[in-house]
Amino acid sequence: MHRRSLLSAASMLAVPAARPLAVVIPEPVDLLLVLAVDTSSSIDRDVARLQREGHCAALCDPSVIALVRSGPCGAIGLTYVEWSGVAHQRLVLPWTRIASLPDATAWSEALARKPLLSLGGTSIAGGIDFARRVLSDAPWPAERRVIDVSGDGLNNGSLPVEAARDRAVAENITINGIAVGDGATDIGSVSPPGELEDHYRNAVVGGPGAFVVTAEDFGGFGAALRRKLRREIAEVSPLCVGRSS
Repeated sequence: MHRRSLLSAASMLAVPAARPLAVVIPEPVDLLLVLAVDTSSSIDRDVARLQREGHCAALCDPSVIALVRSGPCGAIGLTYVEWSGVAHQRLVLPWTRIASLPDATAWSEALARKPLLSLGGTSIAGGIDFARRVLSDAPWPAERRVIDVSGDGLNNGSLPVEAARDRAVAENITINGIAVGDGATDIGSVSPPGELEDHYRNAVVGGPGAFVVTAEDFGGFGAALRRKLRREIAEVSPLCVGRSS
């Protein structure tokens, strides 16, 4: 019995100590961007399709990709959510690291495969709160975190949009907007000229460098989105300074 105990102790001493697990620190990105898109009842199937096509074309635009690649980290984190009424928000595409045209193309193809849905209500506040929660789950660190709200109507429902904006700004999140209104075609536009832009400027956007881009109608949505993306991506993230080659 004593001999077996000695052998057991000797065998335990012979086993090498387990090495500590390596801690993997995710590489930062220049920007975490939530594309928060209006899918309320005013967004019919044709308009929803134009929105999707606009996002795909804008992300794959050579000037946008060039800006992504030229950043200190050379990458952004991107996710796509849709919102309508107070209780209706959904994550359409999860967080994806975009660092090249193939990344952007794959993301766009995935978005094109998702079903189109339209629901009642235009709770911009609900969309902002949902996007803020999605940002908290991002897998990479970033100094700049942005919610891009796009839509064609004023906030309605029981949630005040100013309060939702202030909650996001308090967490160092910037909210930018694309106000789509005063359409010259028979698709899109539910607000009088200037009213929606003023609403976005005064109640929706907030945080450092926040701005509003306007599109006359959903036919011009893609061009407005490209302008917005170029402006956002061109800013430099302090987390990545010195990392670029």
